[in-house]
Amino acid sequence: MLFLHDVWVNWFEGEENGYNVCHFHEWRKDDSVELLDQVPLLKVNQVLFRYIENDLSEIPQSLLKDIHQKAYIRKNHERIQLDYCFVVTDGQGIIAIDTIGYSIPVRKSRLIPRQEQLVYEMVKDVEADDYPFQGPLHGEEKEFHILSLAPDHMRGLTRKERQLKQLLFMALDQLQTTKNTAEIKYWYTEWNPQEYEQIRSMEFQDVFQKLYSETVNGWSPKHMSLCEHLVKGQPFFEKLWDTEHESKVN
Repeated sequence: MLFLHDVWVNWFEGEENGYNVCHFHEWRKDDSVELLDQVPLLKVNQVLFRYIENDLSEIPQSLLKDIHQKAYIRKNHERIQLDYCFVVTDGQGIIAIDTIGYSIPVRKSRLIPRQEQLVYEMVKDVEADDYPFQGPLHGEEKEFHILSLAPDHMRGLTRKERQLKQLLFMALDQLQTTKNTAEIKYWYTEWNPQEYEQIRSMEFQDVFQKLYSETVNGWSPKHMSLCEHLVKGQPFFEKLWDTEHESKVN
């Protein structure tokens, strides 16, 4: 088995989609970076790699058995054993995983560039390990939805933009549950005032779908403005908004 040593990790907890597990250039000063003293390195096929990177489902038991208690983290000069922690690659992407004792990838991290390069060199001539699993095989596609947007809708955005876009769609999802036709028409008009006459006689779901389809692509000052106004007066959403505006990239 291959091992890496002295690996810096920046854990993102409970993140289903790999696009929210930030690469090194998006790490922030207030992120909690830790040092793995030793961690197993596995090469797997692309299907399994993407399943682990972009899901919070069960990791194959045979894989967990192989890496059980073979990783150590260094904290305050102590070397602490971790139950299920490993770095996995398909030769194209790399991600570190810590299940915190469970059988799903609860915590995920990217590596720093120097260690990514080392991983690619180490696995260059290595065959992928075969771990059978019940995943989205046979052409099945993962289902995305309003609270878990497809990667295409996040591509090219910065960490701050991705976080604010998720916040916008959390607010839109809340709006969807109210089924308040006057309210959705108000917000759609805020977004696209030129269409006011067209939507006046439309039903709630049609206006909501129109707003969703027009906001789901990209990120712009218009998106930012809509998000800021939607979250106003909602303490939980306002706190998320403030956190993003106060955070600084290294």
